Amino acid sequence: MRTHQIQLAGQSFHLREWGDPALPALLMLNGFPEYSGAWEDLAPLLAHRFHVIAPDQRGYGQSWCPEGVEHYAVKHLVGDMAALIDSLGGPVAVLGHDWGASVSYALAIRRPDLVSRLVILNGVHPAPFQRALAAGGAQTEASQYITWLRRDGSEARLAENGYRRLLELFAEGMDMSWMTPDRRAAYVAEWSRPGRMKAMVDWYRASPVVVPAPGETCPVPEFDPDKLAVRMPHLLVWGTGDTALLEEATEGLEAFCADLTRVRLDGLDHWLAHQAPDRVAAAVLEWFDARGTGAG
Repeated sequence: MRTHQIQLAGQSFHLREWGDPALPALLMLNGFPEYSGAWEDLAPLLAHRFHVIAPDQRGYGQSWCPEGVEHYAVKHLVGDMAALIDSLGGPVAVLGHDWGASVSYALAIRRPDLVSRLVILNGVHPAPFQRALAAGGAQTEASQYITWLRRDGSEARLAENGYRRLLELFAEGMDMSWMTPDRRAAYVAEWSRPGRMKAMVDWYRASPVVVPAPGETCPVPEFDPDKLAVRMPHLLVWGTGDTALLEEATEGLEAFCADLTRVRLDGLDHWLAHQAPDRVAAAVLEWFDARGTGAG
């Protein structure tokens, strides 16, 4: 594993890399509340086939951390990764988890010229997710943490008592046996960098996703499948025990993805890439074997 800084549109971003740069590129995007080090289990299992690149996205880790919610709108998050792919000579395969999956979907939808293959690990396309939230059912209940995170000052409450509340949010209903003391210390060190906790929460504040109160519904926007289409081959790997993102939030995904493969991994949850990186890597590599590894 190698680390270095790169300039994107005049701002500094921190990257981790695995594998030979001559291999096809695989961009890996983590979610909340992780950072590029989240891929230390999975990336080495893919590095014999790919040049794996994992950035700290803006506001995370050692990358640029601008002040203000407006800096975390999806268009800016996508712009960062588009600039990174351009610097790599794109297009590339993209793999995302959680919030990283949201950026991956947005990148695939808005800049399909830069994404050759799309792999999502327990992440959601915006249309099926909003439909599930609007229904007022189980996903609405499971997503109430988003409303809490959006409140003023939530970042300070998350950081209290050694990030106790954030660690509890991380672990709620999940298997956290992979969170060793050393790994916990590494996460706390990243969260403690100036401005990072607020920036990480600002991703939620900047999101247009509407989360009704428990048991309530809200109007569902009209989603145009053509405008929100994922046009490249797409793999969705799902840990079936996820209590934050439920499978109902992926219902109807096929209407937006002409070439979708679903793989369900029982016994795993939201943190599947930590819990069983070998099983996740096997699913990803088998799919690439069937589709062809290259970026074309």
